Amino acid sequence: MRTSAREVGREGEDVAWRYLSKKGYTLLARNYRVPGGEVDLVVEKGRSLVFVEVKARNKASADEALEAVDERKRQRMAKAARCFLQEYRGRASVFRFDVVAVVKGEGAYRVVHLPEAFELEG
Repeated sequence: MRTSAREVGREGEDVAWRYLSKKGYTLLARNYRVPGGEVDLVVEKGRSLVFVEVKARNKASADEALEAVDERKRQRMAKAARCFLQEYRGRASVFRFDVVAVVKGEGAYRVVHLPEAFELEG
């Protein structure tokens, strides 16, 4: 049975969130969307607010998944981040953009977390 891209993405987000939660992150939002922008996970750890793009793939390399976060995707994340930051009233003093690649192999997942994958332009 073939898994749809949407199902792979949802499963990847679940795996990424479990990974981050074990590392001490707190989930603030999932699939945060605004017109022209979106971010898969918004998490917090200590005084850091983290906007996370999750790239899930079946039997691909983690590098391929990480490379899929192109300029267009970064701009969409940045737009959503700006909106979230305007609404957010938490204690975070810094923010960053991370990418988490989730690659499904033979019955197991490989998770690659790239903190500070890119910076907000402008």
